[in-house]
Amino acid sequence: MSDVKISALGGVRENGKNMYIVEVKDEIFILDCGLKYPENELLGIDTVIPNFDYLRENSEKIVGVFLSHGHADAIGALPYFVSEFNVPVFGSEFTIALAKIACENEEGAKKFNDFHVINADTEIDFENATISFFSTTHSVPESLGIVVKTNKGDVVYTGDFKFDQTASVGYRTDFGRLAEIGKEGVIALLSDSANAENPAEPVDEHVIADLISETFEYHKGRVIVACVASNLMRIQQVLDAAAAKDRKVTLTGFDAEKVINTALKMKKLHLPKKDLLIKPASMGKYQPEQLIVLEAGRAGEPLKSLYRMATGKYKGINLSEGDLAFITTTPSHAMDTKVAKTRDMIYRAGAEVKAISDEYNSSGHASKRDLQLLINLLHPKYLVPIQGEYRLMFAHAESAQQVGMKPQNIFLLKNGDVLEYAKNKMIMASSVEAGNTMIDGSGVGDIGNIVLRDRKVLSDDGIFIAVVTIDRKKHRIIDTPKITSRGFVFVKASRDLMTESAEIVSKVVQDNLDNKEFDWSHLKQDIRENLNHYLYEQTHRHPVILPIIMEVNQHRHYNKKKQPAK
Repeated sequence: MSDVKISALGGVRENGKNMYIVEVKDEIFILDCGLKYPENELLGIDTVIPNFDYLRENSEKIVGVFLSHGHADAIGALPYFVSEFNVPVFGSEFTIALAKIACENEEGAKKFNDFHVINADTEIDFENATISFFSTTHSVPESLGIVVKTNKGDVVYTGDFKFDQTASVGYRTDFGRLAEIGKEGVIALLSDSANAENPAEPVDEHVIADLISETFEYHKGRVIVACVASNLMRIQQVLDAAAAKDRKVTLTGFDAEKVINTALKMKKLHLPKKDLLIKPASMGKYQPEQLIVLEAGRAGEPLKSLYRMATGKYKGINLSEGDLAFITTTPSHAMDTKVAKTRDMIYRAGAEVKAISDEYNSSGHASKRDLQLLINLLHPKYLVPIQGEYRLMFAHAESAQQVGMKPQNIFLLKNGDVLEYAKNKMIMASSVEAGNTMIDGSGVGDIGNIVLRDRKVLSDDGIFIAVVTIDRKKHRIIDTPKITSRGFVFVKASRDLMTESAEIVSKVVQDNLDNKEFDWSHLKQDIRENLNHYLYEQTHRHPVILPIIMEVNQHRHYNKKKQPAK
């Protein structure tokens, strides 16, 4: 029997949705509980969270959830998790504050209050392991790496991190602590891969701060800054630059206002001037060159808000000539198409676009050199690249080999894979249930592959509806079938197609009515198959075919009163 198991319910071969499990004997330690935002093929889906089935089957073994930082990729699924599991949640003061904000938005999580604030010096003893932490550098303050100390050695989880020697207080990596952990003996390192493919070193944050300040100084108009609400490092730079250039800042987006106000109360942000922030309704009192609009977007997606501003669909703020859209976030490559479309619409609106990523390599994630330095500090026996698409994990593995790690000691997991450490050796063992749980509106997990497939077909080829009324007792069709479609063909220009389709439906229905073994499901399937064959022949498309069969009974029964005898 293995002593330690490591598995990923999310976060490998994808962007976001981080959730990793370390099992030590009969205790389960959950590292992060994040979400990811859907890509184009997930039509209509709001967010995606991990599948909790394995945790449901082993709920009595879970001892806690340990959070590395306060971004959605680490805490976004927590509201759905705590709605179902009553286990303690541990994180730094600011991470817990952001987790509570996230839980307030989910009805089932509002009453959950088993939160525990820890810091880099905290150690928590459990029956089979000790959990400790170390400070890391990321774009949100109080980010922590997590150590699961077992009698076989340490399992280290970095969370999102990078190394920046110029980082300010609250963002600094504790290199001394990393060296200590390395001396204790690390059996497995679960390390961030999100920036592993980029060979260039990211610039220090003070360079970004100077760029923001220069932009505010030299642009003689309104600047709309697109920034993720929880990227407090960037937001502080914006506030400092606005104050220095005598501009006012207005916050747009409910999420941004709530997160920033919380950060101000907790002194994780500070206002260089008391009257720096103004309400959106007060913008009309100032000239454009006096204004900075800080847009964080709903659920941390500022690019969508910029798109709506450019197309005149954003309440209160529309981009126009003289405006500058300043993108200070670094979108993933999966959003390249969305970024290009957003830029195009901004220019069409008469505004200009500038992005930090156009001029500098800026990232909150470790570069190749950072990853190699971490390996040299920790000396892990095994490496598990996480947090990134496969090519990024592969690049991480290659960089590890360059500093002496053996290929057989590096594991590129899929979600659900389980590593087992027993007899001083790590092996790929069994697998557990893992996948996507889709969130669509208030529905959690009620959208599956079949629904997504239907949505895809509807978006590609539309829907074709055939309505027919029958009298089953008389074995006849009451009226000519009514044919209509949406998103398939223009009905008025396709009368012959509609007429022929109605005739096909009539023939199929009559054949079924004449059959002594009449069956409703067989009738509908017959209509679908015959229409599908005909429509593909004529259009080379496969719409969703919806037969609607209505039955009437034309026999009327009257209560005839007996006529009195004459």
